[in-house]
Amino acid sequence: NLKMSAVVVVHGGAWAIPDELAKASVDGVKVAASEGFSVLKRGGSAVDAVEAAVNAMEDNTVFNAGHGAVLNADGEVELDAVIMDGRTLASGAVSSMKNIANPVSLARAVMEKTAHIMLTSRGANLFAESIGMVTVPTDTLVTEYEMKEWEKQKNYLTGVMDDFNSQCAHDTVGAVAVDCAGNVACATSTGGIRNKMVGRVGDSPIIGSGGYADNCSGAVSCTGHGESILKVTLARLILSHVEQG
Repeated sequence: NLKMSAVVVVHGGAWAIPDELAKASVDGVKVAASEGFSVLKRGGSAVDAVEAAVNAMEDNTVFNAGHGAVLNADGEVELDAVIMDGRTLASGAVSSMKNIANPVSLARAVMEKTAHIMLTSRGANLFAESIGMVTVPTDTLVTEYEMKEWEKQKNYLTGVMDDFNSQCAHDTVGAVAVDCAGNVACATSTGGIRNKMVGRVGDSPIIGSGGYADNCSGAVSCTGHGESILKVTLARLILSHVEQG
């Protein structure tokens, strides 16, 4: 009955954080890490911990997930998330969600309450309703800050270049954890890229790209340019390198 040291690691996204958001961003990831770690200290599982940590960032308007997510070309929120249990390789994901404040929790419900791995858009909403998950008016997820940034960058190609070469992008949030039993888990949640085409899905909810967890090797949550990450299935690729030493 060897007990492992419980650990949770969180990220608030790979982007050039403007000075005015720096403190709030650091404070936000600290709160998320504390939320996740308090779950582990109470004997919770790695899956519980990553969900709690990501929920904290989805609820924080500083981050591009849940409340405060970026807007697509039509000025709407479309949210993606994934969660994975490294003990069993069970996983769940949702994409193109419009009115769920905590998509990672819906992803977990997909993992635990359906025979599927991913549900998208209307189907995911129907599932959320069927399990009694609270929906919110989509406009409550939109911040004044994001509306201003969206107005500035209505052209997608320019927006993507600006987002990754300047100080105006938000990005994905995520967490990985190992619990006292030695089980690992990952979770990733995002609003995607500002001014993306309607229905665009990046790496975040794709198992093996936006996240992967396997007790045999470790757990990864990715952040960055989704299309680039998808090309190399980055999360799984990283763990392959870990496995090879």
